[in-house]
Amino acid sequence: MARARALYWSAWRTQRFRGSRARWRTRAHAIGDRDPLIAGTACDSRQVRPGDLFVCKGAAFRPQFLASALEAGAVAYLCAPELRERLEQVAPGVPHLVGADLRRAMAVASAAATGHPDRELPIVGITGTKGKTTTAYLLRSIVDVTCGEGSCGMVGTVETYDGVTDEPSRNTTPEAPDLWRHLAAARDSHLSALVCEVSSQALKYDRTLGVGLRLACFLNIGLDHISPVEHADFEDYFSSKLKIFSQARSAVVNLDSDHADRVMAAARACGDVATFSLRDHAADVWADALDGDEEGVSFDLHAAGQVRRMRLPFPGDFNVSNALCATACALALGCSLDDVERGLARAVVPGRMELHRSADRKLVALVDFAHNRMAFESLLSMVARTYPDVHKVAVFGATGGKAVERRHELPEVAARYVDEVVLTSDDPWNEDPADICRQMAESLPEGFPHHVELDRPRAVDLAFDIAEGRDGRTLVLLLARGFEDTMHVGDAFVPCETPPWPAPTWRPTIGPTPSPASPPARQQSRARKGEAGPHWGPASLVRAGAVLLAVLPDVD
Repeated sequence: MARARALYWSAWRTQRFRGSRARWRTRAHAIGDRDPLIAGTACDSRQVRPGDLFVCKGAAFRPQFLASALEAGAVAYLCAPELRERLEQVAPGVPHLVGADLRRAMAVASAAATGHPDRELPIVGITGTKGKTTTAYLLRSIVDVTCGEGSCGMVGTVETYDGVTDEPSRNTTPEAPDLWRHLAAARDSHLSALVCEVSSQALKYDRTLGVGLRLACFLNIGLDHISPVEHADFEDYFSSKLKIFSQARSAVVNLDSDHADRVMAAARACGDVATFSLRDHAADVWADALDGDEEGVSFDLHAAGQVRRMRLPFPGDFNVSNALCATACALALGCSLDDVERGLARAVVPGRMELHRSADRKLVALVDFAHNRMAFESLLSMVARTYPDVHKVAVFGATGGKAVERRHELPEVAARYVDEVVLTSDDPWNEDPADICRQMAESLPEGFPHHVELDRPRAVDLAFDIAEGRDGRTLVLLLARGFEDTMHVGDAFVPCETPPWPAPTWRPTIGPTPSPASPPARQQSRARKGEAGPHWGPASLVRAGAVLLAVLPDVD
């Protein structure tokens, strides 16, 4: 806990490295005679707990949100100068902080209220255009092998596990109040480490401000997230990601990344930099002799003066690069190469290169989060090499409201590697998904086989109907939202989970079907902790865009 006035002074001190004392003094100040104890922070009135500082932020903020927060137990609030008079009328006599830069102030207050748990907890921050989730799970698996099951926390795209909370994630990196709450829980649970996926948006908008990282990892950079609601241009995107090095003790850098020289220059601010590469044998961690098949990929790992033959249980040369990053991080954290070998071999990454096969192997389903040009190119080129004589059907969509270029890029890339596509909804936001699909269809080569089905579960069922009607072997790719159970429609996230229905005879029903009361992510967590649960493979088998997986488990 922290006193309200202590939060103000903490904010003032934290901002000194960004500007002068005088500048910060004019931007934030404390008001009120009382100095209440602050137990935490919140920026959503529905999530306020007794003792919280409530942050009055957002374009849609209404004074009644503050009233609701106070009813829920908030003891003080933080607001912008232009809201001060209105909110003082709503909550007369309530202590409050006023600051022009609410995001920075919110981050600083959250850190102080939770007692700066980053000072007691090794945190690994991972950023990059693609591969963050896979790398995070690989590293988590290694740390769990080293320190015991459930000893490594996770804050990322798929799930959040902090020793207390184990739940699906909504954002890659949460807002500062939630992030610091998870860090505090991980510290109080005595976790050995915590792996955090750090998005460019989190860095740009100071969600991670003040978080001291033991390691900052930079995987790669590509053209993505360029839109009026994300980053204005590539420079904004790139420079936002590079900010991760400003708050880390050590860095891990991919020498194969585009603009690697610039990344290395920024990483040197950390002092200690470890490198990895698939091509450069001068890197600290590198690999050669890659040998991949449908079951996974093997490679020779060169690290710490040793050479080890390693095996990943899922295919893709690009995943070897992710494994090298995880290895460099694990070694920096004190793990052994024996732990690395065992951790990589047993790793499970939900919704990333999840492979499921029918008993006769006539049908293969691949679930992956690929959703931008860079990821599509990496994934689909690998699929084309691995499954050269297999008919390929890809199910995907494009998001609304941002990244408009994907509507043209994704169909163009897909048409080079797969045989037909099913276009469907994918986070349409406030746009008409029919318009998005029409734009995607127009970007396909003339005459390319394609189908449009806006209802995602029906689109998936259509893909498997196509597979059922073929004599030869078929690979169905469920991309982007193949794993997630919600979709961004309008201003809300709506469920898009599909219940299982009776399976055709060619879809074997082996193993238990996840119960609606027991979400797949939780099942995976229980399995990871050695508790009872299904044993037929990856988690999230009843998910939007993956209906068959409830009846098509991995039978190997």
